[in-house]
Amino acid sequence: MNGDDDKSNWVRLRATPCRGKASEQEFCTREATMAPAKKTKKTHESINNRLALVMKSGKYTLGYKTVLRTIRSSKGKLIILSNNCPPLRKSEIEYYAMLAKVGVHHYNGSNVDLGTACGKYFRVSCLSIIDPGDSDIIKSLPSEQ
Repeated sequence: MNGDDDKSNWVRLRATPCRGKASEQEFCTREATMAPAKKTKKTHESINNRLALVMKSGKYTLGYKTVLRTIRSSKGKLIILSNNCPPLRKSEIEYYAMLAKVGVHHYNGSNVDLGTACGKYFRVSCLSIIDPGDSDIIKSLPSEQ
């Protein structure tokens, strides 16, 4: 490997004895990736911070029906969907958002995680940001996709 390679692309191989072939001392190799988890955690935290700022200073709607309503009335600026949002709902929201030219961000967490990031004590599978307030979430999220 060259010295100028990015560490996130490196792969470490571990030699482990294969099952059933220990007498022949053959070894299998398994891949273990290194380093990209830190970057995703950092972006995940920044998304949570921006989302918390929207909850304090902006306008938003939570829930499937109100998200569809804001998209149809062209009030929504950004739609955030959790990763376990039902596929039919997800595709319907994505379709309406595509027609209305609204950005869609797929949150890297479950509906429980998204609800916690919003500062709520209930599950949130989708939310629509109407006014971001002091946050720069609309400018920053579509570039990360």
